[in-house]
Parts: sequence; C-alpha cells; structure tokens
Amino acid sequence: MYAIIESCGKQYKVAEGDVVFFEKLNAEEGKKVTFDNVILVSDNGKVQVGNPYVKGVKVEGKVVSHGKGKKIIVFKMKAKKNYRRKQGHRQPYTKVEITSIKTSAKKAETKPASEKVAEKAEA
Repeated sequence: MYAIIESCGKQYKVAEGDVVFFEKLNAEEGKKVTFDNVILVSDNGKVQVGNPYVKGVKVEGKVVSHGKGKKIIVFKMKAKKNYRRKQGHRQPYTKVEITSIKTSAKKAETKPASEKVAEKAEA
C-alpha cells in the first residue's frame, strides 16, 4: 500500500515504514504529524484518485529529527563588470518516518481510476 501526499508545496510517494525528508515542519522531535492532503492511494492494485484529494484518507508519521541539507553555492557574475557574489545555502528539513496510512469506511465517495477513464471514454 502506498499513497501520494502533498506537503510543503511538493508531492511525495510514501508507504508505511518509509523515512521521508520534508521541508521544515513546525513539529517537535518525537511528535506525530498527520497529512490530510492525500492525492492518490493504491492498495493491492486498487487505486483511488482524489479530486483534488481523496476524502477520508490520512497519512500519519512521526518526526525523527530536524536538520540542514547539503550546502549549495549560489554564484552571481556579470562578465567584464567585476561583479561577483558568492553565497552558500543549506535548506532546513524535517525527517519523518511514515507510521500508517489510514483509510475510512467511506470508499464510495471517490471513484477508482478505472471508472474515471471509462467515463471519459464514454463522453
């Protein structure tokens, strides 16, 4: 079982037990975080696609640590003008371990992907 979630302006493919690096989240180490913006859920070949999100599905995780990523160099230069600026940047991140993907009993609200394709073919 896996899910595609939206967080921090990006989309991540997650499964139970995965460790994912998100951009900095406002949560303390050891605390639980819940992601409600689930775009897609796949369970044993059965795919549910949201419009835009799948209702009743939540992904839960535990914050493992906070840190900074690898340094990147930002270098600006204008040729023949003696203009050079060198700056480094380290992006802060939050390391999260995905503990569970919870689905509710209300699966009738979202249509499987195969039905959506069939509807488009009929139209």
